[in-house]
Amino acid sequence: MTNSKEEVNIVNLYGKESTLKKEEFIKTFNIQENGLSTDEANNRIAKYGLNEVKQSKPKKWYNYFLSSLFSPFNSILMGIAIILIYTDVILAEIPSYANIIVIGILVISSTLLEFFEEYNSNKAAEKLKELVATTTTVIRDGKEIKIPINKVVKGDIIILSAGSLIPADVRVLEAKDLYIGQSSLTGESDAVKKNVEAGYEISELDSISDLDNICFMGTNVISGTAKCAVIKTADDTYFGKVAHTLTNSKAKSAFQKGIESISKLLMRFMIILIPIVFILNVSKHSIVTAFTFAVAIAICITPLLLPVILSSSLSKGAIRMSKKKTIVKKLDSIQSFGSINILCTDKTGTLTEDKIVLEKYLDIHGEEDFRVLKHAFLNSYFQTGLRGNIDEAVVSRALQNGMQEYVDKYKLVDEIPFDFSRRRLSVIVTDGTKKQLITKGAVEEILNICTMVDYQGTISPITKQIIDNIKQISNNLNKDGMRVIAVCQKNDIVDVENFSIEDEKNMVLLGFIGFLDPPKESAKVAIEKLNASGIRVMVLTGDNLEVTKCICKKVGINSNVIVEGKEIEKLSDSGLLRLLKKCNIFVKLSPIQKARIVRVLHQSNNVVGYMGDGINDAPSLMNSDVGISVDTAVDIAKESADIILLEKDLNVLLDGVTER
Repeated sequence: MTNSKEEVNIVNLYGKESTLKKEEFIKTFNIQENGLSTDEANNRIAKYGLNEVKQSKPKKWYNYFLSSLFSPFNSILMGIAIILIYTDVILAEIPSYANIIVIGILVISSTLLEFFEEYNSNKAAEKLKELVATTTTVIRDGKEIKIPINKVVKGDIIILSAGSLIPADVRVLEAKDLYIGQSSLTGESDAVKKNVEAGYEISELDSISDLDNICFMGTNVISGTAKCAVIKTADDTYFGKVAHTLTNSKAKSAFQKGIESISKLLMRFMIILIPIVFILNVSKHSIVTAFTFAVAIAICITPLLLPVILSSSLSKGAIRMSKKKTIVKKLDSIQSFGSINILCTDKTGTLTEDKIVLEKYLDIHGEEDFRVLKHAFLNSYFQTGLRGNIDEAVVSRALQNGMQEYVDKYKLVDEIPFDFSRRRLSVIVTDGTKKQLITKGAVEEILNICTMVDYQGTISPITKQIIDNIKQISNNLNKDGMRVIAVCQKNDIVDVENFSIEDEKNMVLLGFIGFLDPPKESAKVAIEKLNASGIRVMVLTGDNLEVTKCICKKVGINSNVIVEGKEIEKLSDSGLLRLLKKCNIFVKLSPIQKARIVRVLHQSNNVVGYMGDGINDAPSLMNSDVGISVDTAVDIAKESADIILLEKDLNVLLDGVTER
């Protein structure tokens, strides 16, 4: 999405709300820090409507009907019918309605067949979206409750934590290490830190990137916590103001291009033949007879039953596919779905089980050490942000090993939330006698803050030899398909009220924890069948090289050549295309890089299917011939997709492709 100063005036929208001091803001805009009452919130919904951007609202039934009615072939038939009204009714001595009625029946039949199938499929997709409807935490009647995002109103007080989706434009009232990912609005991949007070004057505002204390609808919390006041909802938000500038139109598929090509060819024939036939016959017959004969020739070259045959065939295919856990949102996509010759997919959840299991807890020499598991458990259990798969795996494994006692023995003092620039998370806990700072994160980042190592209770300075050994152990675990995280701690904690990133230094390295997301047992067989069907499977992932190589090798994808995202940055499209011909696996890709790969494949006369379920998959879904998502995907992914699978499994996709 691009911002345009001509379209959106940042100063007018947010100047006052952003530059006022917190107390002045609360007073000026009559903000109730204990939240609105339920009655007041309902009154505001009745007055201002739901928190829904107009462009993102579900299509009405008549949108689908009109789209089906004015398809290329139907348009030709209706054009012929208009001519017949003139020749067979207006000019004729004895009006004849037979041909007009036949064409009308064909148009109506074709329209209704396509309309009902697409409308019902999209209604089914809308129901799936409702099952995983996004909620947000607000304060109502003095209590924290979860409500659907579309029920948020101006003046609401919302509570944010890591992983939260921003439901409206909000002003930050309280924040602790709050980092927001707003790449969907600005295109910048780095998370942005938000504060309570603005560090600028209103005259210095130039773009939304300058707003330090405003969070925008559609962005998400990367790390930290906050308490915010809603200042704009629905179409009044920045997202709403620029939504009409979005270019979400999907590239036409080969099938659609073929239909349009045939339609244009028929129209050219009519434009040429009707005058020629008319001129040849007008000297021998009356004007009415010559014109009627010319129109009859045009009708003869038009495949009148083709729209009905197409609609009925596609509708029948959609019904059969629905029985195999595949929902077709757009009937035109069925032909492309069956013609896919390249399938691009992520690794996690498609090739793997998407169930991370903690396999290893090792000291600095690669030996099993329960102390490493203990400290990882304390970090994962007491952190208050979004508990992801890794934290769940750590907690589950620790409880299996009888570490429940630490839950009662330790208490959380403070935490330093995760963010993507540090790639680590810290908690400060106490057992009543001493405080400990425990940090876990990416191996490289943890090594950067450690000056000592702990081996079997003996602490010694970290050396280059130890660092090289640690990197070797980590690399070996990666080759076994494991994701590796390092754990460190510090006991000499100064007695301060608020801890910060600056406290993450002079740490003592304890060891590693290794996680495995095992490959699906069905993936290898499915890939073999896809290859046998002429479909090449390509893996586009943000994960690292060694883990991806291990998984791909296990499921039968050629991993001899693997390319990292940074290697394609400087390549032209033609250079990238040459690389795509010999490489099936791309790792450490950004969303933009994924979308570029899909676009280049599509433009080189391939029929490309892209399977994705995240916000960042939307550009790739739009660039593909067939966008494929799953019922558990985020809304924007399902909105961008042509096909929705009820299970994230290649076998379900294979069933759909072969059913076509």
